[in-house]
Amino acid sequence: MDPLSLTETHDRFYPKIFRFIASKVGNRETAEDLTSEVFVRLLDAVQECQGPQKTLYGWLFCVASHVVNDYFRSKYTSKTDVEFMNWHVVDTDGPVEQIIRKETLEALHEAIGELTDEQQRVVRLRYGFEMSIKDVAAEMGKSEGAVKMLQARAVASLSRMMNVSVL
Repeated sequence: MDPLSLTETHDRFYPKIFRFIASKVGNRETAEDLTSEVFVRLLDAVQECQGPQKTLYGWLFCVASHVVNDYFRSKYTSKTDVEFMNWHVVDTDGPVEQIIRKETLEALHEAIGELTDEQQRVVRLRYGFEMSIKDVAAEMGKSEGAVKMLQARAVASLSRMMNVSVL
């Protein structure tokens, strides 16, 4: 990868990676540092000829997820999988609504842990990283139809576990 390609890649993906990480860590400076770490890892991987094998987009988001997890592991000694637990929406609700949202997210995290590994990965890529079906299929080495089926089964399982009806 030449320097111009790296610059274009950085300019194209930095905002998305930053938003993803910022939504997880809730601190602008930390998010900037962690986002920079993602691109340092890309540069290292390219220099070692171990760069992305499938989609660059998926690779960057997977690395971002690992960087966030590493950050939380170093910050907290807990072995909790923070990947899904940290999904949140910046809100202006009152304390009761915030508690309800937190409890719902914790229940969702637990329910996601009950899914198969492939279903968890599809949920993480589709909803956590907001990747398209096509990108998820490329990242997982599956057909788009297979990804759609995994997603449908995951959502159906989650709705049963969370006791929620899905349209």
